[in-house]
Amino acid sequence: MEAKSSYSFESQNILKAKEEIPDYVRLRMVSWRRGPAIVRVEKPTKIARARSLGYKDKPGFVVVRIRIKRGDLHRRNIMGGRRPRRYGYNKLTHGKSEKWIAEERVQDKYPNLNVLNSYYLAEDGKYKFFEVILVDPSHPNIKNDPHLSWTGEPANVGRVYRGLTSSGKKARGLRKKGKGSEKSRPSIRANGRLRRH
Repeated sequence: MEAKSSYSFESQNILKAKEEIPDYVRLRMVSWRRGPAIVRVEKPTKIARARSLGYKDKPGFVVVRIRIKRGDLHRRNIMGGRRPRRYGYNKLTHGKSEKWIAEERVQDKYPNLNVLNSYYLAEDGKYKFFEVILVDPSHPNIKNDPHLSWTGEPANVGRVYRGLTSSGKKARGLRKKGKGSEKSRPSIRANGRLRRH
């Protein structure tokens, strides 16, 4: 029988569902709410999850925690004669996920780095917290790594803005193949379908 590593057990024990979040995580969220929205952290909070998404504990990697407001879009009230149900400002959602929005905001904060991936941390009634993994494409450790040197290619500059990260591809409907997904490629707009923002 093959022995399991400690990382295989860590994902089961830390930051579970909202009802099962330990007290120390709740205390952490108190400080997260009081601090700035975007904070660089020394180590990933969920090390097993970060490693599964490509994180390595070596120079050239940066981990950032970000706080995002929950909820739908809010549009100003329309000054005109119509029924309230025809106002068109209820239940409006973004054309992208909250995780994708978090990645874009982190990329704005660190323009010289490239977003590699991100993962969910926790949430409360007002905010969601994510951690975003970034790499420095000009760092020698990244340039010489055969699995990460692709981040320095010109085609991957600003990849998060073009929906090329994992969460971006999911929001664009590119996780599905075959029947029923014919009009998702090459993009929704290329097939005459406009996304509602």
